[in-house]
Amino acid sequence: MKNTLAVHRSVSASKTKVVLASGVVTLTGEAKSQAAKDLATEYAKDVQGVKEVKNEMTVAAAPAVPEQTIVEIIDDASITAQVRMTLLSHRSTFNLKATIVTADNIVAIGGKANTTAEKDLVTKLVSDVNGVKSVVNNMFVGEASK
Repeated sequence: MKNTLAVHRSVSASKTKVVLASGVVTLTGEAKSQAAKDLATEYAKDVQGVKEVKNEMTVAAAPAVPEQTIVEIIDDASITAQVRMTLLSHRSTFNLKATIVTADNIVAIGGKANTTAEKDLVTKLVSDVNGVKSVVNNMFVGEASK
């Protein structure tokens, strides 16, 4: 669960405590904004096996000095691994057999999506991974052409 939160740039995994018991996730700690708190809830709900999420996080006051982000130290191989983990941990994309190639922090994805909504979800999930500048989604929907 902590790994799922760690790959998303909108959520600070280091400031989020996660407790999982019988399919119920309790999140505590500090979110940088209300939006980040809400996203942490949504990301936790999307993890396979989670039945309920209790978000008890507090929202931090705006920082006076911007913090250095992890984006500055992430390389292409790390991004590819994070994208793969993100897709595997989401209940709607864990079955995908996608090809993932990252170059200069731009992620290209290929393979088959069952629906347009699934293809769009992949783009959304990958776009939110730390270090990703942009996503080129080359997935096809439905059957491959012969």
